[in-house]
Amino acid sequence: MPLAGVAIPDTSLAAQATELVRDATDDLIYHHSRRVYCFAGLQGRRRGLSFDPELLYVAAMFHDLGLNEEFRRSGRRFEVDSADEARRFLHGHGMPEDSIRRVWTAIALHTTPGIPEFMEPEVALLTAGVEYDVLGIGYDDVSEADRDAITELHPRPDFKRRILRAFTDGIAPRPDTTFGNVKADVLAHYLPGFRRRDFVDTILDSPWPE
Repeated sequence: MPLAGVAIPDTSLAAQATELVRDATDDLIYHHSRRVYCFAGLQGRRRGLSFDPELLYVAAMFHDLGLNEEFRRSGRRFEVDSADEARRFLHGHGMPEDSIRRVWTAIALHTTPGIPEFMEPEVALLTAGVEYDVLGIGYDDVSEADRDAITELHPRPDFKRRILRAFTDGIAPRPDTTFGNVKADVLAHYLPGFRRRDFVDTILDSPWPE
């Protein structure tokens, strides 16, 4: 049944993705992921983009899985851990390599602004959905009625503070993975003693002699 005019894929793959993420995460990430899909779909319709709903849905459901406790010592960006879990899931269901690549790329780049919008629709729209739900970018692009329908089914109580806490908990054990990306801002606010790496200093302090 469509939600705010966005059809939730009625496939076995989508159902299994929902079940996996529902079991693996808390209400915060589950409801956020479902909202991301809906807002991404609405942005896709507004932009006139043709996308694969099933692939976009899987990308949305898996995009924050790498914040889970079991990944916090991986030493890798949580986006990559999330993308790898989605790839493993899709491989297990015999999906084509191009579809897997699109989902992996969408998840891996969803916190890297300025690039996804120029890529395949699933890549562009996952970032658009995340930016809508987390940052409010394009807030007025979605009608109040559609926002209300989505948040009634997938509520966001105290979402701003809770998602920032989830980001902090998920990346504080691997602070070096924030170099060059927006999550450094999170640790700068919430992790005592965090000192962000500086790109200019990294160049000037490199081992090159000249």
